[in-house]
Amino acid sequence: MEETQRLAISLEPLDDYVVVEAVDEETETRSGLIIPASAEAGCRSGIVTATGPDADGVDPGDKVLFPKNAGFDVRLGGVAVKVVRRGELIARVND
Repeated sequence: MEETQRLAISLEPLDDYVVVEAVDEETETRSGLIIPASAEAGCRSGIVTATGPDADGVDPGDKVLFPKNAGFDVRLGGVAVKVVRRGELIARVND
């Protein structure tokens, strides 16, 4: 029986594209109801994992806000990421 090889996959964005790993933040109401971030309207937050050569103003490791419906959903090695244009990012979050 042949041994299966596991391939290391990396995603290198081109032009002004940015790879963002979305962070699902939850909020809890006073009554204890937990509302997932995906249920809220508006925008999501995430961590930039890679940037294209023309994506000025953001670096890997930055926490950013982006519209919920922005970009493309991609799954790499079981991890879901978003590939968005730099212009779709709304803001950098400074914790």
